[in-house]
Amino acid sequence: RVVTKARQRTAAHGSARQGSGNAGMARARTAKRDEFYTQLSDIEKELCHYKDHFRDKVVYCNCDDPRVSNFFHYFSHSFRHLGLRKLITTCYRNQSRDLFSRHDTERAIMLEYDGFRDGDVTPRAEDIGVKALRGDGDFRSRECVDLLKQADIVVTNPPFSLFREYVAQLMEHDRKFLIIGHIGAVTYKDFFPLIKDGCIWIGPSITGGDRTFGVPEHYPLNAATAWTDDDGNRFIKVKGVRWFTNLDHDKRHDKLIPHCRYNPVNYPKYDNYDAIEVGEVADIPMDWDGVMGVPITFLDKYNPDQFEIVGITRTWFGAATKTYPQQVQIGMSGARTSVTKLNDGAAIRVEIPPENKTYYTVGGNCYVQKYVRILIRNRSPGL
Repeated sequence: RVVTKARQRTAAHGSARQGSGNAGMARARTAKRDEFYTQLSDIEKELCHYKDHFRDKVVYCNCDDPRVSNFFHYFSHSFRHLGLRKLITTCYRNQSRDLFSRHDTERAIMLEYDGFRDGDVTPRAEDIGVKALRGDGDFRSRECVDLLKQADIVVTNPPFSLFREYVAQLMEHDRKFLIIGHIGAVTYKDFFPLIKDGCIWIGPSITGGDRTFGVPEHYPLNAATAWTDDDGNRFIKVKGVRWFTNLDHDKRHDKLIPHCRYNPVNYPKYDNYDAIEVGEVADIPMDWDGVMGVPITFLDKYNPDQFEIVGITRTWFGAATKTYPQQVQIGMSGARTSVTKLNDGAAIRVEIPPENKTYYTVGGNCYVQKYVRILIRNRSPGL
């Protein structure tokens, strides 16, 4: 069902792409804000977990300007070490005159590399095939999809704003992949089922904090942390970044060792889900055999042999045991607002309204709402 929906979304967007020029300019503006250059150190830290997956494989990096891409740098310099068969890199390039990349070329290009020559240990310019693309290099274009079909593994940093559509394309074409995205994507209606069903999981090298990305000259440096170095290179930091993959790695099978035991005071039950609240992954009780609601960062530690993902506290998932009528939201300032927000998340009934926190009232009862929780079950509690 997920694959069918992915095809429908991709087909619908493909039709839109052939529409007005305004749609093309909108894509260009969106792409410009998403042109993040991944640091080589972050690529190296993640890729070291997958060496055995790449032997005799074609790797495709389809959202990376090959003239400045650290993905191309990593794979071309690690070509022999990984035992690759071929490396292909393409990027989006707006066909209009305004610049998209750091270079002032007016065409989207593709780089193709199939290994060292004459015993060289680093790639030479003459060994790298450079081809101008007919179109703009959009990953959804026909020529880029044709390249995708040739690839065994896709490794890239796709545009965050097009992440759902990008993943849908990978699933439609049944590709292996290792891509960067925001952990908030796991709460999307069309993405969470892929996590739940074991089609996608988290890579091991990033489990918190923020990551530095290079950005082009035209990118506005209005992030909380942004700077320009002495050479004029521009950088921003982005929180919540993760690697997503369907390539297995050893860390995925590390067992989480719980140290806590269940008690009803520390683990209150939700009012609208048949589950208990576990506010921190480290507090997962070893002896609870029912369903638990845990933060989405649990996925950093998720071992599918140890835990089962059974749902998520989103209305669209349909796991809620009740719904609430109109509520009154009481903010930290005491402001009162009529809302229906309590239904989109796990609610805990409290006897005393919390101080300096937002809470809700329904029919004289007070509730606090937790951030989105993933619902899990321990496959072997107590062991």
